[in-house]
Amino acid sequence: MKKICKALTIAGLDVSGEAGLNADLRTFEEFGVYGMSVLTVIVACDPDNNWSHDIYPLPLELIEKQLTTVCKGVGVDAVKTGMLGSAELVEIVVETIKKYRLPNVVVDPVLVCKGIDEIMVPTAARAIKEKLIPLADVVTPNSFEAAYLADMDRVETREDVEEAARRLHALGAKNVIIKSGTRASTDEYIDVLFDGKTFIHHSTERLDGVYNMGAGCTFSAAIAADLAKGQTVRASMARAKSYVTAAIEGSFRLNDHVGAMRHWR
Repeated sequence: MKKICKALTIAGLDVSGEAGLNADLRTFEEFGVYGMSVLTVIVACDPDNNWSHDIYPLPLELIEKQLTTVCKGVGVDAVKTGMLGSAELVEIVVETIKKYRLPNVVVDPVLVCKGIDEIMVPTAARAIKEKLIPLADVVTPNSFEAAYLADMDRVETREDVEEAARRLHALGAKNVIIKSGTRASTDEYIDVLFDGKTFIHHSTERLDGVYNMGAGCTFSAAIAADLAKGQTVRASMARAKSYVTAAIEGSFRLNDHVGAMRHWR
């Protein structure tokens, strides 16, 4: 019987389904791995106030019970982290990774919400930088998050990206992937992988008239899924990039504020 590979997402629930845990589980399914989830926060949006975000953290005791259920009770082949709403929660995740020796740790440092360049929870961001990133097999910040984590004013040019990648690798992350995304001023989306020795640049054409909410979550979930199946980081990144591009090309409108990516094929 073929082995069933299992991936875990530790993330927030976007109740409208665009991003977070929802996007992760859809991606795991498409990549042929068994997906499990630990819910950290619930994110609701206000339709009458420009879709503003309201974040509701779950009790830490409940999150710990979820982690025990999956990590001790089932076991995982890869884990990715998403929105972690407090420094205390980051500590719990760090201790869980160490206690159960979780493999293929992919850290998506969700420090900001889409379209907002402001750190949501500064104490959690510091804990991610100081305690979680050193355990990461792969860390996948966008350019804004990379600037914060690398103690740089901005990450815009190719030289900026490579310097930020070096700094994040020096923090302990084995592989660093920095995503330019919609913040890029060029006609391309450029993602850069640094493994401590070599830089690999992946570029795709910039798309207009599409929706990319949840692209970061999907990208890191795709990498985690392929790592769970034994793929290399380089191969996982290339496949994740292709998958995300196709999902964005097939995106669709949800309401006057947002749209969603098409995860299914």
